[in-house]
Amino acid sequence: MSTSTFSLNNGVRIPAVGLGVFQTPPDVTTAAVTEALRVGYRHIDTAAAYGNEREVGEGLRRAGLARDEVFVETKVWINDYGYDATLHAFDKSAGKFGVDRIDLLILHQPLSAAFDRTLDAYRALEKLLADGRVRAIGVSNFMPEHLERLLAASSVVPAVNQIELHPYFQQKALQKLHADHGILTQAWSPIGGITSYGGGEKRTFDDPTLLGIAGRYGKSAAQVMLRWHVQEGRSAIPKSTKPARIAENFDVFGFELSADELAAIDALDTGVRGGPEPDSITLESYSIDIPEA
Repeated sequence: MSTSTFSLNNGVRIPAVGLGVFQTPPDVTTAAVTEALRVGYRHIDTAAAYGNEREVGEGLRRAGLARDEVFVETKVWINDYGYDATLHAFDKSAGKFGVDRIDLLILHQPLSAAFDRTLDAYRALEKLLADGRVRAIGVSNFMPEHLERLLAASSVVPAVNQIELHPYFQQKALQKLHADHGILTQAWSPIGGITSYGGGEKRTFDDPTLLGIAGRYGKSAAQVMLRWHVQEGRSAIPKSTKPARIAENFDVFGFELSADELAAIDALDTGVRGGPEPDSITLESYSIDIPEA
């Protein structure tokens, strides 16, 4: 399987499909990462708040690949926002991974209730980038108003904004803003897993449009969704701990959807968010103390 990549706005290449480890327990994270790298993934996405960065690092070591062969992405949690605190957050994450440099470091939430701290945190990311300690910087769950405020106050345009994005929730206006500024859209819950466990009325995996397209290619609905992301120029980070599913989610580079099929998937958007509203993420409600390395 060949791995498709995208070019970030600073020229760094990022694999189009990576393994996500959100809600993956530490005791199974290492095996999932090792298996993904064995199958051919070269991009692992985690976060300080997931509590499994150390196990991701162990998976990287067990895979036996050269450091520059794997793209490692993680996120700074809101407790570690602020200039000095965010610089130290890098040290904590890098220490847990066992690496000197992180490929992509992003802010996990906009923390709109204390956005000055967010701006200070982003300035720390700019410093880490300038010093060569990270290869690219970005954000996650930033809505248009958050991005506009950040862009007005910073000197480096985020390389990535990682957002909830699947056929039932596509955030098209936000995607357009990304395109206008050269920001790569990166999808979390890219195959709509959140529609399965979020209590929604419809699951993407049962969608007749997706199943119909999948049947034409002998693929699964998940593979069709991931192919949709890749063809429309988005990075996607599906998560799984099951070896067969890990392999299936990576096997999306050997077929191509037609323009009509892409349009049919585009038409599935309901505008209904599955995850929390970004502005609801506050220190009062979502405080997580990130331990030292």
